[in-house]
Amino acid sequence: MKYVDATRRLAEHRDRIAALREEMRKIQEAIEPQEVADYSLATPQGEVRLSALFGDKDDLFVIHNMGASCRYCTMWADGFNGVYDHLASRAAFVVCSPDAPAAQKRFADSRGWHFPMVSHQNTSFAADMGYRAEDGSCQPGISVFRRDNGRIMRVSDTDMGPGDAFCSVWHFFDMLPGGAGDWAPQFRYR
Repeated sequence: MKYVDATRRLAEHRDRIAALREEMRKIQEAIEPQEVADYSLATPQGEVRLSALFGDKDDLFVIHNMGASCRYCTMWADGFNGVYDHLASRAAFVVCSPDAPAAQKRFADSRGWHFPMVSHQNTSFAADMGYRAEDGSCQPGISVFRRDNGRIMRVSDTDMGPGDAFCSVWHFFDMLPGGAGDWAPQFRYR
């Protein structure tokens, strides 16, 4: 296919994606929120309630991260580090993993991450939110919560994985002949 024809067709697909995203926003607005418990999670400074993670915001992003052993979750978190200030200006933002707080801190420091982290270790939080499989393994995703008259309401959530809208690397690779091919993220490249 000629370059000009291919780019035209790709532009048409991108327009359809934009229209689908608008439809998804309308559905999102119509969702009936789900009340959740005020879970106790762990930080290097001690226990913190889910309600405290909101800070002075009404909305909270919780990233369900599989922990320091996952190269994929690490790549996503590297990207969140770059947009954290933008996101945190609108809503509270925290990365939650099964790793112990001290291990989280060491790993975050080694990556230069500056977003807050909490551990759901020894809680049912990940399972209750749908991000722990029956075999006990954690799954990546995002839950969004809103404070409503003293209650914590989950207003949306989504899985995360290669090709999703939350990691730009995959979309860059989509522009290459062969896409990502057999590429996989690494903890270090140099």
